[in-house]
Amino acid sequence: MTAAEPTILATSGGHRVGDRTRVAFDSLVHHAVELSEVHGRRPRIMYVGTAIGDAEHFAFRMGEAARAAGFDLTPLHLFPMPNIEDIEGAVLDHDVVWVMGGSVANLLAVWRVHGLDVVLRRAWEAGVVLSGVSAGSICWFRGGTTDSFGPRLRPLTDALGFLPYGNGVHYDSDLGRRPLIHRLVADGTLPVTHCTDDGVGLVYRGTELVEAVSEQPGKGAYLVVREGDRAVEERIAPRRLPAPRS
Repeated sequence: MTAAEPTILATSGGHRVGDRTRVAFDSLVHHAVELSEVHGRRPRIMYVGTAIGDAEHFAFRMGEAARAAGFDLTPLHLFPMPNIEDIEGAVLDHDVVWVMGGSVANLLAVWRVHGLDVVLRRAWEAGVVLSGVSAGSICWFRGGTTDSFGPRLRPLTDALGFLPYGNGVHYDSDLGRRPLIHRLVADGTLPVTHCTDDGVGLVYRGTELVEAVSEQPGKGAYLVVREGDRAVEERIAPRRLPAPRS
């Protein structure tokens, strides 16, 4: 595989409205490809849309976005059955896995039924860059906040745990997430939690957070830690990524 060490890019972004397509890849998806360090050929992205029930229309739009960006994209469907016989071999043959947002609780349940949780850990250890947005961010951590169970946000604490932290997504746009993250960190339900405003991503090498990056100006990343019986938040100013070439 191409990345020099296990790499995760966990985001609250990556997509925008395209000029000639319904969806275009924004800077965060391009950065995931850069992190894979692929050279001399077209980057290979595996798109995983489990969290939105493998919606075919969105897989099509992601394929359009990939073609416009100069990437080869393979969708991995698990509904109504896997569309690929050798899932592990296919995942390991790609440079980047990009996981779409939606229901993180449903995503985790379906992945575990099919053994994809084990496959993704092997891929991560082998150098495939794991990345995604929203549910596709929370899944790599120990847990976070989710609306998977209904409109009221609730804690989720049984995610994959590749990264030993909590994760808060859409920190600036979904107003209920920040206070719930603070409460869950303060009472010990979540460990130290890493959060992203919309358009921001967090880069991990192994399990170490090495950088926050952003495709939008004025956005932030945050560390929420427990001090006594309260949560304390520290803002991290992300590095602004260049806009993708059109």
